[in-house]
Amino acid sequence: MPDRVRAKVILLFTCLVLFSLYAHADSSTLPVNVRSALNVRDVPHDSLSIHIEDVDTGEVVLQWLASEPRNPASTMKLLTTLVALDTLGPAYRWQTEVYALGEISGGRLDGDLLLKGYGDPFLVTERVWQMLREIRRLGIDEITGNLLIDDSYFDTGEYDPAAFDRRPLRAYNVAPNALLMNFKVVRYWFEPNGSVVTVRLDPALENLNVDNRLRVIQAPCRGYQRGIAITTNADNDRVTLSGRFPSGCARYALDRTALSHNEFVYGLFTSLWRESGGVFGGSWKSAIASEGDKPILSFASLPLRDMITSVNKHSNNVMSRQLMYTLSAEVLGAPGTESGGREVISTWLADNKLALGKLAVENGAGLSRESRITAADMAVLLRFAWRQPYMPEYLASMSLTGLDGTLSRRFRNSDLVGKAHLKTGSLDHVTAIAGYLQSRSGRRFSVVVLHNFEDIHRGPGEEVQEALLRWLYEQ
Repeated sequence: MPDRVRAKVILLFTCLVLFSLYAHADSSTLPVNVRSALNVRDVPHDSLSIHIEDVDTGEVVLQWLASEPRNPASTMKLLTTLVALDTLGPAYRWQTEVYALGEISGGRLDGDLLLKGYGDPFLVTERVWQMLREIRRLGIDEITGNLLIDDSYFDTGEYDPAAFDRRPLRAYNVAPNALLMNFKVVRYWFEPNGSVVTVRLDPALENLNVDNRLRVIQAPCRGYQRGIAITTNADNDRVTLSGRFPSGCARYALDRTALSHNEFVYGLFTSLWRESGGVFGGSWKSAIASEGDKPILSFASLPLRDMITSVNKHSNNVMSRQLMYTLSAEVLGAPGTESGGREVISTWLADNKLALGKLAVENGAGLSRESRITAADMAVLLRFAWRQPYMPEYLASMSLTGLDGTLSRRFRNSDLVGKAHLKTGSLDHVTAIAGYLQSRSGRRFSVVVLHNFEDIHRGPGEEVQEALLRWLYEQ
């Protein structure tokens, strides 16, 4: 063989060996592109934990510090939703009961109307409207008494919405409640109109007072919250809007919490009832439904399989917490509590022989500085779920890369679009992903990435995740 041909053969063989080493890295060695992503950002390798395995064969493809307990952020929701699916079943539905405490005659209820909640996590404005239409169909057009509210199915104790990050008006800090309506959130729509800013609320709540002090300035549409500051009084029933809104903005929306839970229920009920032509002039009171009374309506929620899609795809914190309280109430008895939810999860893990020795669950949503899990233990949960009959519902609850949920804007225009179902997690100094990926060759993997390091949430964490998923896709 001529020397030139021999040299080409040796070069080709060397390239094939190097490609093989890159594509099939040792299970205890970080892939080259992942190491590069870490090094470029000067992120220490030991701040990262990874566990990847073939879900069909059980082969561990990559492990990196997989036994190190780390904060998983919102990927903790995968545990909460898995326990809920297995314990309650995909078709489980919450009920909201309606009681007429008085005589109904000629379209008039001569007495009070009582609403009793059982924790429906998705009783949003449209669903409340449907419930009120059902009440109207039962022959009630006018209510002479008050609205009585029974939220005793959950016991949330003393809850401080500012405790986590001193942002009590943010939707992710809303407390659970047995009669949670529209997540206790109002969407403010802002639109410049000459020198003033027109503000509209959705839903419009008659018991929420808005003091609009916003002014328009001649400027392009940019800036944090477009220059809008939102403050409230101690009772959260008066909102002050201040600041200068750029004229270059057309319409802009902000979601913020308002009122107490029961005041929000009263405000939404009153607004929708009157909007539909009903008559009601009463106030609201807390009450407990009597055991001897029978509801005139039990309004069923969407099924659990749909609920966990909102929880995981859109990382809804309060919905995840509602699941925790529901598990507590259903398994241990009412009222549901956060500690009861933790007990149910602990018992479920033991019953299924899933020993997660370094697990620390606080609220089931991952909105916590104290939550901990290892990548290896998260992989145990994914392995268990893959073998269950409700696996399709669980898988479908996660975001599809580049298509929807929290991943709708990531991995676009790449081969990874639609190839992975993943739950994301992000807190200050925390990024994480966990779920399943189908590679170019058709192999299916479970993948867990937990990353805890200063400012890792500001971009470097996502770069590491993308490098890893691109490498895994080629396996």
